[in-house]
Amino acid sequence: MPTPDRHRTTVRRGGFRSQDAAEQALARFLEGEAGGYNADPSQTVAAYLNTWLAAKTLVLKPTTMARYRDYVRNDLVPAFGALKLDQLAHRHISAFVTCQLAAGRGRTTLYRCLATLSSALGDAVRQHRLPHNPASPPVLRRPPSPERRIWTAEEAARFLVYCHQADPDMADLFEFLLYVRCTLSAIDNNRLVITTPKTRSSRGWVAISPRVTTALRRHAQTTPRTRGDPDDPFAGLVFCRPDGRPLGPHQVLDRLHRLSAEAGVPRITVHDLRHLAATITISAGVPLTVVSKTLRHSTLSTTANIDSHLTRQAAREAVDTIDRTLTGAQNTGRETRHPAWLRPPWPRTHQRPPSHG
Repeated sequence: MPTPDRHRTTVRRGGFRSQDAAEQALARFLEGEAGGYNADPSQTVAAYLNTWLAAKTLVLKPTTMARYRDYVRNDLVPAFGALKLDQLAHRHISAFVTCQLAAGRGRTTLYRCLATLSSALGDAVRQHRLPHNPASPPVLRRPPSPERRIWTAEEAARFLVYCHQADPDMADLFEFLLYVRCTLSAIDNNRLVITTPKTRSSRGWVAISPRVTTALRRHAQTTPRTRGDPDDPFAGLVFCRPDGRPLGPHQVLDRLHRLSAEAGVPRITVHDLRHLAATITISAGVPLTVVSKTLRHSTLSTTANIDSHLTRQAAREAVDTIDRTLTGAQNTGRETRHPAWLRPPWPRTHQRPPSHG
């Protein structure tokens, strides 16, 4: 076979049960070489996963890449790495899941680990490296999403009032966090990177409310701004540390939790502020399509399934609307049960007069 340095090398493989099996492996190997992927019958799962990770580095966001890397190195390679890729079967994955659950592994974490494996094996199927995906159908069902506790509008207002008194800078930040254009993420809990949002529409212009405009102007007046290095990805941040570096995500979350406890409102996450924005607008009667476009979701179902968290007040208003509609229709039906234009021109007790041709 040719090599990158334009020399040729001989590939030898053995251990086949029959000549037909050896010829099939040779045909697949040559097909893989022609297609640009490795179809070596001796390739292990570890070798394939590491090659797959290297290829994904070019297309995945740093946060996703870090998660895939951790699952491959800490879970998948220790469990399946010594197996040949062609030998990996559904029973191996099922036994892995059984052992992990027995050891107390969380179902959500385990599901994400298996999803990584399924993604890698799915690429092998698309490249004709494998005839089918051993991780499909999934051994573990997707765990249900935990029910979120979203603030009511009154709780959000109480929090912001307290926050403006106790920590004005963070109050301005939380006012602004309802509007997202990019994401600050921590890789391995220490390296900060700015990544693009999930949807292309999130990269466009962002509408902001008068409250946010006021918060930005107030923050600009109280916080000195420095130009910094134009090549620095963190240059020009509005909410940052005194040296211009970004606020750590965990630092913001810790301060949100502390201020929430002091303000006497339920504990939520930073991302829940976007769910709060959806809840307020939906409860106010804003059409779901408008809410979806405002939050820049890729599909309407994303808004309907994730962000339409009904508050108790909104739920009461919804059932009251059903009650009023049905009661109104019932009362209207009583008044117009027999409109004049539907009544026959003769008494009910008489027979209809014969018609004359």
